[in-house]
Amino acid sequence: MIEIDILTLFPEMFRGPLAASIPARILQEGLAAVRVHDLRQWGIGRHRSVDDTPYGGGAGMILRPEPVAGALAELRRPDSVVILFDPTGERFAQTRAEDLARYPHLVLVCPRYEGVDERIRGMVDLELSIGDYVLTGGELPALVVCDTILRLLPGAIEPASLADESFTTGLLEYPQYTRPARFDGRAVPSVLASGDHGAVRRWRLKESLRRTLERRPDLLAVRDLSPEEDRLMAEIRAEAGPEGGPVGD
Repeated sequence: MIEIDILTLFPEMFRGPLAASIPARILQEGLAAVRVHDLRQWGIGRHRSVDDTPYGGGAGMILRPEPVAGALAELRRPDSVVILFDPTGERFAQTRAEDLARYPHLVLVCPRYEGVDERIRGMVDLELSIGDYVLTGGELPALVVCDTILRLLPGAIEPASLADESFTTGLLEYPQYTRPARFDGRAVPSVLASGDHGAVRRWRLKESLRRTLERRPDLLAVRDLSPEEDRLMAEIRAEAGPEGGPVGD
């Protein structure tokens, strides 16, 4: 079981998302435990202050180090990984989610205001960002990380559902279809109903390569293609022709 402690100034932001769908079932079945803590519990003085104006002047307020230090002194364990959410942090990716899902205890620090006192960075093990944009706080990134990790836990969802997902194998996932066989003039590819498992596997791999090439060619730039993937890529480029745009690049 993984345990996750979340430090935030807005605990109410976590109640709904963690009480629905797969995260709710995971928590109910005891596969994980998530505890949300109000950072003001470790605030300073009678008003439980957690922020102050920046030295040197400037707009906004800065999260003070003392509340975070107090919270970590109480919550941190020898087996903990403490994560701070910050726009300058490492870009969160599936490989990092898989790594974090192996740890028994995570502490997620959700900052607010203009930023954090630089000394807070020395208290954490990892800084993460979920993208190149700025949010009002770390609560939404914390929910993204929780959801990504919880679904990877053994028993959370059917293992086969994880096998071919986008990014799991380094490629984007192939197109998926269900009933009806024809909709709005578009038919399900006949190979998917052929019963030929080898042909289906090959089609899915080829379409994963095609979609990755069209939408995330950066993933292919660092991929060591297998001989089969090389052959399929040659087919994809031949089908695109000289006017194939990104596929022919």
